[in-house]
Amino acid sequence: MEPIFEDSSLLPILDKVRQGRRLDAADGLALYRTSDLLALGYMANLVRERLHGNVTYFNINRHINPTDVCVASCRLCAFGKRVKDPRAYTMSLEQAWEVAGQGWSEAVTEFHVVGGLHPELTLDWYCELFRGLKERYPSVHLKALTMVEVAWLARRSQLSVRETLERMKAAGVDSLPGGGAEIFSERVRRIICDHKIDGEQWLETARTAHQLGLHSNCTMLYGHIETDEDRVDHLLKLRALQDETRGFLAFIPLAFHPANTPLRHIPVTTGFADLKNIAVSRLLLDNIPHIKAYWVMMTPRIAQVAQRFGADDIDGTVVEEKIYHDAGATTSQALRRSELLRLIRLAGREPVERDTLYRPVARSETTLTVLV
Repeated sequence: MEPIFEDSSLLPILDKVRQGRRLDAADGLALYRTSDLLALGYMANLVRERLHGNVTYFNINRHINPTDVCVASCRLCAFGKRVKDPRAYTMSLEQAWEVAGQGWSEAVTEFHVVGGLHPELTLDWYCELFRGLKERYPSVHLKALTMVEVAWLARRSQLSVRETLERMKAAGVDSLPGGGAEIFSERVRRIICDHKIDGEQWLETARTAHQLGLHSNCTMLYGHIETDEDRVDHLLKLRALQDETRGFLAFIPLAFHPANTPLRHIPVTTGFADLKNIAVSRLLLDNIPHIKAYWVMMTPRIAQVAQRFGADDIDGTVVEEKIYHDAGATTSQALRRSELLRLIRLAGREPVERDTLYRPVARSETTLTVLV
């Protein structure tokens, strides 16, 4: 049955989607400017099911945030604190290793390590952290440090980004998360995160990581002061780098949480906007394999609906996520494996547990096997 689009201007884009043709910037703007959300979902679901069928991926992971001390004063952030702030914390190496091992009886396949730009923690400290994690948990994939943190450590160590990444890789880092990209627009970054590396530096750091064989994710922060043009530009720059390196595993659209930030006057994103960003990213990012609906930020319910709007991943068990909860996220900081399975099945999808590289994981009562 032919779908009925309320916005007939989307029909030429539907033709492109059906033919597997690449969408351009004008198409991206049309997608963002339409209010026909069901049409967006229909088209994004066509692409999603072409790539992944009925599967929704999830993993068993553990977030580790070694410090919230940060030299940057980004207006979008409620997480970073100054060194002398009585609320600030910095884990010792022993504490970080202990935190990594706390909690679940289920086998964790990934440690996700991100934090602030600490003025005193060195590259050597982080490499010792990574080596300690690998020694204690050799089977766990280590996904560590955003492009922003890598560039900061390179600057502090007076090394190139390549040398910094080489040392991190030698210490046990297996891949990188995708945070810190925010929006690449120079105009927006001057307002919301002028203390961070710029968009081109973020992309160059990711390019270098990919050249060294380190895969990464990528992100976009939406729902603050960016425009439709800014979002489309951001997505197309990620797509261009992926054409070059093929290093991005997944894209995660991140909704801005304004509470407890200097931008607290900005209203929170709606479920409509969350689903639109999932759908548009699936349609524009034709070369990035996976689109993740990060349940911590958009709530488990919206992440569940997103599995029909282009997303094929719902993230993982997480455990103690600090960055977005400091910014007012009201979701739980953890979901058990059984809860993730239930959410996915109720969305009419088939759950597949994965490792960080999207290899399926077969689990029994006593063993865990990665199916290569």
